[in-house]
Amino acid sequence: MKMSKVIWASALIAAGALGSAAVYAEDFRHTITGEDLKVPETSIPEGRDTDAAKHFLANGVNLYTEVATCLPKGEEIYLTACSGCHGHYGEGKLGPGLGDAYWTYPKNKTDKGLFETIYGGAQGMMGPHNDHSIDDLLKLMAWIRHMYTGDVAEADWLTDEQKKTFKPFKPQEHSSETAKADAGECKVPAQ
Repeated sequence: MKMSKVIWASALIAAGALGSAAVYAEDFRHTITGEDLKVPETSIPEGRDTDAAKHFLANGVNLYTEVATCLPKGEEIYLTACSGCHGHYGEGKLGPGLGDAYWTYPKNKTDKGLFETIYGGAQGMMGPHNDHSIDDLLKLMAWIRHMYTGDVAEADWLTDEQKKTFKPFKPQEHSSETAKADAGECKVPAQ
């Protein structure tokens, strides 16, 4: 009887360890060096435990993509941290454009790849942006994806459902779009 309790307790501990490891199933690597970015351990604690962050750490997929109520926060972060080099609407300046189908690093066509490049930095003047929470970086990535002006067939980050309704970004229509989105709270769609 005593031995079966020990075995049962050991099984529960092992299952708990495996269960928590599954939460962080993705392995995040620096875009240039390939070194382990040690995400989430190196990320700031706030924003690690939202539903979107947990899903992303487990699957490498951003649930905020094309969620209208999440875009204003992503835009805000973009304007303060990215627009100086990449332009207000991703048209490119010192840094490459972000609104078309060309990616300097092809892995950026995936959510995981774009996160790795933003979080760990890249070549040239783009340093790491690991000073933002994982949740805020996911909102930023949603905004970057939203500014896309290319062919929807090239938008690998969109689900098949999202591709059916996707409209290329048009800066001249942006202010009315933002006003509608500001009205709601950023929430992850039901899974």
